[in-house]
Amino acid sequence: MELLKQRILQDGRATEDDVLKVDSFLNHQMDISLLNEIGKEFRRRFAGEPVTKILTIEASGIGIAAIVAQHFGNVPVVFAKKTQSRNLDGALYTARVQSFTKGTVYDIQVSRKFLGPQDCVLILDDFLARGQALQGLLKIVKDSGAKLAGCGIVIEKGFQDGGRILRAQGVRVESLAIVSSISGGKITFAE
Repeated sequence: MELLKQRILQDGRATEDDVLKVDSFLNHQMDISLLNEIGKEFRRRFAGEPVTKILTIEASGIGIAAIVAQHFGNVPVVFAKKTQSRNLDGALYTARVQSFTKGTVYDIQVSRKFLGPQDCVLILDDFLARGQALQGLLKIVKDSGAKLAGCGIVIEKGFQDGGRILRAQGVRVESLAIVSSISGGKITFAE
């Protein structure tokens, strides 16, 4: 998606050889016009899928998923919680996830009342690096018995192995921008 790539080049910052900061427009402060275009693009890419739910993980994926959901007929957005909460009651789907950015391991949880065999789920996230968050979300979809439409990623770090591993498992991964390298502050995209 050329608009996204240009925005990454204009406002993104490579702070290390594996860290890309896009907090000024994507995952801290959000550019709603850009997110709307992202929603249109995901709708185009997953046009043949009968998506009934969008699944993401807190917190950065929630805003993106909410905008994208409008382009799928206002389907519900379900987000996996990273911490135990008194608001989560009843039976839960859970998965263990290791965070690349935080370097921690945590259990994500989704109430069983929000996902089931009747659903066709599109998983969305802002970044794909090593794929641990997506692996956890995929486990939750599998455990629920829902059909997987695929995974929509705003920015994939193609120089890390998450996308390759997921695709090798047969998971449909649609990334809007694939960064092939971040070196010396320079951001390069895969073709």
